[in-house]
Amino acid sequence: MSQNLLTLPHPHPATALKEISCDRLGFMQRCAQDYGDIVPLELGDQWFCLLTNPQYITEVLKDRLLFIKGKDLQQLRGVLGNGLLNSEGDFWLRQRRLAQPVFHQQQINSYASVMVEYTQQMLATWQDGQIHDVHEAMMRLTLNIVMKTLFDQDVNDGAAGTIAHALDEAMNWVEYQETQDVMSALTEIGEMQQLSAGRDFPQATQEAYQDMDQRYQEAIKLLDETVYAMINHRRSSGVTGKDLLGMLMEVEDADDGSRMTDKQLRDETTTLILAGHETTANALSWTWMLLAQHPHVREKLSAELKTVLNGRPPTMADLPQLPYTTWVIKESMRLYPPATDVSREATQDCEIGGYFIPKGTTLIASQWVMHRDSRYFSDPELFQPERWANDLEKQLPRGVYFPFGDGPRVCIGKSFALMEAVLLLAAIAQKFHLDLICDQTIELQPSITLRPRYGIQAVLKAVPATA
Repeated sequence: MSQNLLTLPHPHPATALKEISCDRLGFMQRCAQDYGDIVPLELGDQWFCLLTNPQYITEVLKDRLLFIKGKDLQQLRGVLGNGLLNSEGDFWLRQRRLAQPVFHQQQINSYASVMVEYTQQMLATWQDGQIHDVHEAMMRLTLNIVMKTLFDQDVNDGAAGTIAHALDEAMNWVEYQETQDVMSALTEIGEMQQLSAGRDFPQATQEAYQDMDQRYQEAIKLLDETVYAMINHRRSSGVTGKDLLGMLMEVEDADDGSRMTDKQLRDETTTLILAGHETTANALSWTWMLLAQHPHVREKLSAELKTVLNGRPPTMADLPQLPYTTWVIKESMRLYPPATDVSREATQDCEIGGYFIPKGTTLIASQWVMHRDSRYFSDPELFQPERWANDLEKQLPRGVYFPFGDGPRVCIGKSFALMEAVLLLAAIAQKFHLDLICDQTIELQPSITLRPRYGIQAVLKAVPATA
């Protein structure tokens, strides 16, 4: 017989809400340390469960029918529509099957030269001593790459700017919604006045909400116009092209021979744009910060790049000879995963670990928590790329390290993102060191993805050709 979940120790609702409003990631870590494998969380009028047992995490992520995407991702439906990130059931399965050939490894490999070429173009504009927001630079670079591989659009095309603006507005809107949800829950239990003393919280005024929502809706409208114009141009010209959009337009359902509608193409391409540049840009941004903070790691990375590349641009064929470069990316994504948690909602009453989980409960698997768990990583807070030697990833229990999710809904662009991150790191790091500007505040912004809220300011230091 299932045990009552509420008999498990868990934080008081007011305490949980206050700590989440101040330090969501730290709160999740403390819950894992203080309460164990399953942590019930009463947040407002909703129940959540933080899972820290890898077996439970694997169980939840494996069953896509019993556990569907959480409500947080549904807030992105306005911008992503019913794409792979949001869709469910048979529709999701059909779309995934249609899109899968587009992400065949051989197809992904063909984009390596585009990734390196666009990086070289960026590097040609960089000069020793310049100060850059490296997050902004990585976002721009990876968006240009995904626009080329997805739409065959060159970097100077206005579409990239329009899409970047729309995605920024969408991410800001989601974070605003999450903040207001927490504040509303605190107000309901009479804790908001005490918490807000001396703190600058965004005011949940009708005017503020309307302004945020209007900018969001206008951004979505521009995004739709841009993406549909590209699709319509392909339709009218009769030339679909060999890029990702062209392949998506051509792929047929094996059962009935049907192809994606314009709406489906719009939703899938928009989803791929967001997933295709956000994850890599964030991973690289945190990597530059970590390398600047750990000069000995940067020296080892430089030595490998010097030995293997000796100043020339990297290629797909070089990747097997760049293990340390790959370890740097893996370790960066361990400490600063592109997404800090994965949520799933139980579609019916069920049981996990012998405890009854009511229908509608949101289950949270936190990459941030699991990637920093001392049960699986020695000195988990330290940046040590060497820990990935001897194929550590395969030795870890499933459900411990999952920067791209897991199960049938693991990120379809995982191979694309990993290859891109290693190639871009190799191409840039052999030309420049990025030193952090002193006295800046690098603040975590955990929402759908993990961004640096105010960017990461760094000064460029050209690497001598003989170094």
